[in-house]
Amino acid sequence: QVQLVESGGGLVQAGGSLRLSCAASGRTFSNYGMGWFRQAPGKEREFVATINTSGGTTTYADSVKGRFTISRDNAKSRVYLQMSGLKPEDTAVYYCAANIGRAPVRAREYDYWGQGTQVTVSS
Repeated sequence: QVQLVESGGGLVQAGGSLRLSCAASGRTFSNYGMGWFRQAPGKEREFVATINTSGGTTTYADSVKGRFTISRDNAKSRVYLQMSGLKPEDTAVYYCAANIGRAPVRAREYDYWGQGTQVTVSS
């Protein structure tokens, strides 16, 4: 089992920045590809960004490319999502997820999920 706990969400004005953090425990963190996903009210959960086990490969949704940066610190068992240039349409609950070995972009392929952290961007 892998336990994931997100933090760092909050209320921010459009154009502002937030840094989300996800702390992992339970298994060897460096064996897991990690992803950030988000879900807005009334919408399906969507891919935001992924990072492979070493941190050397990242992928981003087109909607966040150039504004968000995913990173990880395997020594601290944490993955981060630095968000800048936030827009009201970024408002959602943000989840981190872990998958053994790979970092796919499809949510259904992930084995473990955190409880989520709310990000609200006001206009």
